[in-house]
Amino acid sequence: MSAGRFTRMRSTPPFPARHRDGSQIAARPRRLLQISPHSASRLLRCGQRDRCRACGNRIEWYTRGTDPHQRSVRLHPGEVPAARVPAACRWHVSSGVAYPAGDGSRWCRLPHAAVCPARDADPACADLSGLRRALSVTTRRLIDAGAFTPTPAQDHSMPVGADARVCRPARPVVQLLYVRYLASRPVEEIRCVAQTRRRHRCTSALLTSAAAAGMWKLMPVTAASGQLALPADVMTVYDLSRLPYNEQLRWRAQRCPQHAATPAAADLAVTDWEPFDPLRHHEHIHPRLPVGARRPRPHGGMRQAARP
Repeated sequence: MSAGRFTRMRSTPPFPARHRDGSQIAARPRRLLQISPHSASRLLRCGQRDRCRACGNRIEWYTRGTDPHQRSVRLHPGEVPAARVPAACRWHVSSGVAYPAGDGSRWCRLPHAAVCPARDADPACADLSGLRRALSVTTRRLIDAGAFTPTPAQDHSMPVGADARVCRPARPVVQLLYVRYLASRPVEEIRCVAQTRRRHRCTSALLTSAAAAGMWKLMPVTAASGQLALPADVMTVYDLSRLPYNEQLRWRAQRCPQHAATPAAADLAVTDWEPFDPLRHHEHIHPRLPVGARRPRPHGGMRQAARP
């Protein structure tokens, strides 16, 4: 080959995928991430399915991609046309992580709170009234069949901490291993996350009559370094610090005593613990003890405690 002659390499133009007979291959519908039933671990960390505690409809938990604390968001299981969803309520899922924005397509995901029939309708989501009515019908069918019992709605018009005099906090602050966590449900309703032999989630609660229980206490409201002081002096905390070290590990792993003794059992759900931040979670600060707690002494002291 002479110096003036050369071969030009050209890239192959992008043709649609076809079979050997020339017919075009149909695009396969996208599916959610799933785990094989024969897998050693059953823990699905993205797109984890659950039911709303207020209406009983199906939801999916996803980790927020823009949140440094890796908090989860509840999304409606299906996609809806993006034109019917306000820009502030559009979400998209990429690589198992949810992002609060549209991805440029005509479809998007939306938070379940925007269409939850147990909440007041948002005027900005008027175009989603049909989906909201369909979820309401599903809720009524579940209630009539006895498969779902709605939780009583919390009265947000009351002052912060006032409901602690008549009931227990819906999302209590739990202290274990010298760290405070915000639970997603009352202490008595925290369930084990382990998988049973029938490949279902364990129905046992962490708080059992056979195991040692924690104590309701009033503790100082501490903030992280660099944050301003909070107006509240004390807050209600379910303290587990006096329990043995193994018991505190069991609570943090969210396992019942039976599954705590069998660590080979896989987890079927993600633990509900969220690191407590007094500024971000100020609405969950209760300055009074639940029912049955002893009142403070006249000369101070932190002996106020109550067992669940």
